[in-house]
Amino acid sequence: MKKIVTTLFILGCTAISQAQENNSAADSAMMASIYNEVMLHGECYENLRYLCKSIGHRLAGSESAQKAIDWGKVTLEKSAADNVFLMPVEVPHWTRGGYEYGGYTFSGVQKEVALTALGGSVGTEGKRITAEVVEVKSFEELKALGEEKVRGKIVFFNKPLDATLINTGAAYGGGYPIRGQGPSEAAKLGAVACLIRSLTLADDNYPHTGATNYEEGVKRIPAAALSAVASRQLSQDLKIDSQLKFNLQLSCEAFERTMQANVIAEIRGTEFPDEYITVGGHLDSWDIGEGAHDDGTGIVQSIEMIRALKAIGYKPKRTIRAVLFINEEFGNDGGETYARICKEKGLVHVAALESDGGGFTPVGFNCDISDKQYELAQSWLPLLEPYNLFRFRRGGSGVDIRPLKDDRIALFGLHVDGQRYFDYHHTNNDRFENVNKRELELGAAAMTALVYFLDQTGIPAK
Repeated sequence: MKKIVTTLFILGCTAISQAQENNSAADSAMMASIYNEVMLHGECYENLRYLCKSIGHRLAGSESAQKAIDWGKVTLEKSAADNVFLMPVEVPHWTRGGYEYGGYTFSGVQKEVALTALGGSVGTEGKRITAEVVEVKSFEELKALGEEKVRGKIVFFNKPLDATLINTGAAYGGGYPIRGQGPSEAAKLGAVACLIRSLTLADDNYPHTGATNYEEGVKRIPAAALSAVASRQLSQDLKIDSQLKFNLQLSCEAFERTMQANVIAEIRGTEFPDEYITVGGHLDSWDIGEGAHDDGTGIVQSIEMIRALKAIGYKPKRTIRAVLFINEEFGNDGGETYARICKEKGLVHVAALESDGGGFTPVGFNCDISDKQYELAQSWLPLLEPYNLFRFRRGGSGVDIRPLKDDRIALFGLHVDGQRYFDYHHTNNDRFENVNKRELELGAAAMTALVYFLDQTGIPAK
């Protein structure tokens, strides 16, 4: 009897081992199929070319953003998605206008600087503001000066990003509060305008825009970013002539909020159609450059995920969505609206994935997941590592999908080698030519592969 039980146990273990080997072989074959389809027949690079060159930048509320929405819907329909529809979203409508000027006279020489208005800034009402400049590196330095030394002047926040942080996103996060809150903090002490050093690690002459957030009840003053080169030069000149006067003119204007839309495509699930996996990026961009890395790449990678899965004949267990979110840059209206409507309809999201770090070489995924979910994700690494996807890093996912967070969903963000991302981010240099075709396609394939694993295993609740 003991010999029979032992034999049955050995046979059972052999069967389990054989099943595991079969599953691994099937997964490996699917990975190869995905990568072969994207790398040999991918359409994301040409889609990006059209988005950048035929439509261009896509500030929420603008005519070009609406053209991008229309293009996104048509392109997803061509991808053979089972269903494509628009989700109305109310967005802001702001324009920087056609004129921006910044400059000053130093030692009898007029210097014009590379400058761009911050998103949401008020204009100078057709006039040129001329005032002395006070330079600070932090809110603490500003407050230490006090109203007496700030009133009637232009505050210049000259704080470089921390170059010792290898994670460039963390460096950017350290500078973000100055762009967001700096103009209001300066206005509280009577400043007439605010300048900031662009949030970049590059030493170039491209100014970086981005949203500023005026505090309720505080006077709104014009706000602009100087390039890294212009910031360094202004700082040097102020050390020689602390009373030099800066001239600033902006033609920004805000309008009533308007209606635009998220674009959504689905491949319906065959076993669990009421469980959703959402993949996306943001369709809007700032109104300088072409919005290539931020976030045209995430958009075309999400579209490619749908196209590739349909092209290889994959029939998912769960419903897979690609969402082209509108207005991530200027308030995250697309992400907030999507999460609210999904929750109102009782849709169950098991996972969401976002690409918004640029179209650079993928190295893995960021993840906002539980220990149990993390353990499952780690088990996929042996199949992902041959494709140079080496890790799931805890912490962070993406702005657009973050509102979906609850006690169930697993959130992921494509993690790329982003050392050059903030060279292009929010600048006139964020153009199609600065995206590498192979790196873009590797990111699209990586996203599609992760979707496959999420769909096949079904990630456990937290």
